[in-house]
Amino acid sequence: MVQAKVHYSRVKRWQNMHGREFNKDGTLKPEVRTEKLNSGRSSASIDDYEARIKQKFEEWKRLDETDPEPWINYSADEVIFTPEDRRMFDESGSLRPEYFAQALAIGARESFLRAEEAKMKNRIAEYERMSQEKEKIGINFGEQQLKSRQNAARTYPERAQQMIQDIRNGEDEDSLPFDRDWFFKGV
Repeated sequence: MVQAKVHYSRVKRWQNMHGREFNKDGTLKPEVRTEKLNSGRSSASIDDYEARIKQKFEEWKRLDETDPEPWINYSADEVIFTPEDRRMFDESGSLRPEYFAQALAIGARESFLRAEEAKMKNRIAEYERMSQEKEKIGINFGEQQLKSRQNAARTYPERAQQMIQDIRNGEDEDSLPFDRDWFFKGV
């Protein structure tokens, strides 16, 4: 079940991307400036670099205030459960009592069913651990996994249409889903 929308800070994501070099207010750390000067970069190029990154920081800060980015917290059952898993397990990963009884009645071993239950609980725990870890750096792991699953489920015609668009956009041939010569022989 999708939990309530939360607004997530773009600035937090910016800080995770640039935190090694920049302070939380978007200014270049003095030790980084010194390091860049010692490596031969000019003061003007360092100032230009700082200004470009600071500008992005200010833009994201403004967007956080004027147009907060929605963040949907997806539960493990929404992201990792298949329709069959939903029939077998509840949201916590425990086998549903009716499924457990039915499986025992048709000859499944209790030890096997308990092992399957333990695997599902481990998958859920891993999903939750990864979600929390990725959230710290501004990545919505649940959304990322759902998009990945949706892309994997795309049909051949959808991929073919996308490939034609990618070719028009000048995408690198190595990134195309099909060999270009083979694909156009069939068209």
